[in-house]
Amino acid sequence: MKIIVAGGGKVGAALIRQLSSEGYDLTLIDVNTSVLEHTMNLYDVMAVQGNCATMSVLKQAGVEEADLLIAVTNADEMNLLCCMTAHTLNPRLHTIARIRNPEYTDQIYRMRSSFGLSLTVNPEKQAAVEIHRLLKYPGFLRRETFAKGRVEIVELRIDRGSKLCNVTLGTLGSVVKCRVLVCAVLRDGTAIAPSGNFSLQEGDRIFVTAPTESLTVLLRNLGVITRPVKRAILCGGGRVSYYLAQLLARDGVSVQLIERHHERCVELATALPNVRVLHGDATSQALLESENVSSADALVTLTGLDELNMVISLYGNSRGVPQIVTKLGRMESTGIVDDLPLGSVIYPKELCSNTIVRYVRAMQNQAGAAISVHAIADGQMEAVEFLVDDTTLHCGVPLKDLQIKPNVLIASINRGGKTEIPGGNSCFYKGDTIILVTPSHRHLLQLNDIFA
Repeated sequence: MKIIVAGGGKVGAALIRQLSSEGYDLTLIDVNTSVLEHTMNLYDVMAVQGNCATMSVLKQAGVEEADLLIAVTNADEMNLLCCMTAHTLNPRLHTIARIRNPEYTDQIYRMRSSFGLSLTVNPEKQAAVEIHRLLKYPGFLRRETFAKGRVEIVELRIDRGSKLCNVTLGTLGSVVKCRVLVCAVLRDGTAIAPSGNFSLQEGDRIFVTAPTESLTVLLRNLGVITRPVKRAILCGGGRVSYYLAQLLARDGVSVQLIERHHERCVELATALPNVRVLHGDATSQALLESENVSSADALVTLTGLDELNMVISLYGNSRGVPQIVTKLGRMESTGIVDDLPLGSVIYPKELCSNTIVRYVRAMQNQAGAAISVHAIADGQMEAVEFLVDDTTLHCGVPLKDLQIKPNVLIASINRGGKTEIPGGNSCFYKGDTIILVTPSHRHLLQLNDIFA
C-alpha cells in the first residue's frame, strides 16, 4: 500500500516510525529540508520538499497512484486544502486530516464529503477524553477500552507495600477476589508475556484485562482508596485543557485552570463559564499553594513544555495530590520517565497515531480487519480486538486443543454482552469478539493469523 504523509512534526514522525516498521510504501512531504533529511536517515521513506496543498507537489509525491494521504501539518486549513486537492487528483484516494481547532468541529462533520475526508483526528481532544476516563478511576495509570466499553486493559504500578508484591500470577485470584488476567508486565523497561508461575515485584507495571464492572472490585481488594474527583487543577490553557475542562465541568467537577497568557485567559473564561480561569504561572509554588494544591483531588499538567509538566507533577506528588496526570509531547516513553512519580503519563501523538494505524490496517485487510488496536507496555505489545466471522478457523474448538503461535495471548472472549476471561476449555463462536495481546512487531491483520 502506498501512503503519503504530509507533515513531519510530532504526529507525522510517530506515524512514519510505526508505518515504516510495518513495511508500507511511504512518502513524506514537508517544507523543512532538515526534517526530511532526518527522517530519511532513520527510515526507508521517499521525501518531497514543498507545499503539500499544491497540485505540483502532490503529483511529485505520487498522489495519483497512492492509496492513502494523511495530512498532519500544524495548520488545519493546510490539512483540509491538501486533502481536497489530493482527492480531486485521485478520487479513489482515502484521506485523513488532523483538525485541532474546536471551531471547525461542526462544519467538518457536515462538510466531510465536500472536503473529500475519510477520517479526521484530533490529538488534543483524544488526549482530553483519555484523561477524563482516567480521572473516573483513580488508581489506574492507563485504560484501554474494548468490546463497546465492556472490557478494559488497565495499567497498574506495583509500589512498595502493595498486596501484589511477590505474588505469583497463579495465585492472583485469591488476592484480587475477581476474575482478571495479567496479559503483560513491564520490568526494567522490557515487556514480558508472563506465565502462571511468574512472580510480581515492586516496580513492575502490569497490564490487566478485566470486565469493566470488575475494576472497582479490583481496586478495592488491592487496598487502593478511590474517591470521585470533585476538584481538579489544570495547568496550561491549551486545547487539551479546553476540551478536558468542558468534560469535567459537565460532570460537576470544580475546575481551576491556570494559564500564563492574559489574552488566552480571557478567551477561556468566555468559552468556559463554569470554569475558574486563573492568570498566572503554574510553576509558581506560591500560586499553587494559594490554590490549595494539596487538597485537590487531581492535578493535570498540560503546558506546552514537557519539562514544566514534569516539574509541576513532581511538586504535586510531593504535596500528596492523590491523582496526577502528566502530558508529554516530545519525550518518548523511557526508563527515566517511568521511574519518576508523574502519575498517569499521556502522549497525545501516540493516541492519534494509533487511531490512524488502525484505519490503515483496516484498509489493507477490509474483510476481517481488527475492530480496535491499542499499543500497551510502552508500545512493545499490542492489544487487538477481532470479530469472529464466517472465515474464522477452529470455531467451537477448546483453546487447549488449538495450535496458537508463540507469544499470542487470548485475553478475553466477549459473547452477547458477557465477558469471559478464557481458560483451556473456553471456545469462541461466530459473532464473538476476541481480544488478543501480542508483541507489537507481529502486526496481526486478521484473526486467523494467530494459528500456527
